[in-house]
Amino acid sequence: MTTDEVYPNPTVREVHFEIRFPNLFFIEGKIGDFQLGIMKEFPQSKLLLRRHLVFADVGPEAKLEQLPQEIEDERRGKVWQFLSGTGVQVNVMTSALGIHSSRHRTYSNPSAESRFRDTIEFVVSNFLRVANLPVIERLGLRYMDVCPLPQKTNAVLQDYYNTALPVGRFAIDDAEIMQFVALVKRNGFSLRYTEALQPKEKSDQLLLDFDASAAYVKAGEYLSVTDRLHELISDEYERTIKEPVRCFMRQHPAESGSTP
Repeated sequence: MTTDEVYPNPTVREVHFEIRFPNLFFIEGKIGDFQLGIMKEFPQSKLLLRRHLVFADVGPEAKLEQLPQEIEDERRGKVWQFLSGTGVQVNVMTSALGIHSSRHRTYSNPSAESRFRDTIEFVVSNFLRVANLPVIERLGLRYMDVCPLPQKTNAVLQDYYNTALPVGRFAIDDAEIMQFVALVKRNGFSLRYTEALQPKEKSDQLLLDFDASAAYVKAGEYLSVTDRLHELISDEYERTIKEPVRCFMRQHPAESGSTP
């Protein structure tokens, strides 16, 4: 049960999209063409180096700087990062492309000014133009929400949410940590659902994390598959929240006491 409503004060805080593929050893030579294609929306760029954990038998007296050069080279990986300046970033590696946004509050609602689906289509179409991928090994979409909990009690939690937390056995006001995680299959896709209370020293809030993915997707079908993953997440979100949460999201952020 997806919704067409655009809320002024939504609970979503971060949205992630990722595609993974076999190592493309030619990607460094193509990254300039990709950069030019997205530069209008992502004018800032960085080159980052990642370090990987390597186990090597080099003897008890060896030091890090004495590692063989070929081992040291294996411990590094390049990440080409492109920034919008408005809370959206694109990360490209030889085996993955990721989009992270703290800006978007809707996926594809036509009433919204900024839609995450449009960003995905813009970035990935430019990437496929230079990379010419036939198949995507894994495609993932993830939503992370910070949701209201006016009082940390079982009664309020159940008024606001169809919770999966074990409140029939434990009182949440006594809980230091309480979390529920489920990994399930839905319509041929994988869905990881996480529900957790904020740590006790922080404000009373409920954290919801929806991570949906598909395996071995034809590159030409990436957007339609992403649409289906979004429907899966949206349906699960709508099943989790109750009307008090919707009322909270309909308020202006200043009225609800939250930050957008």
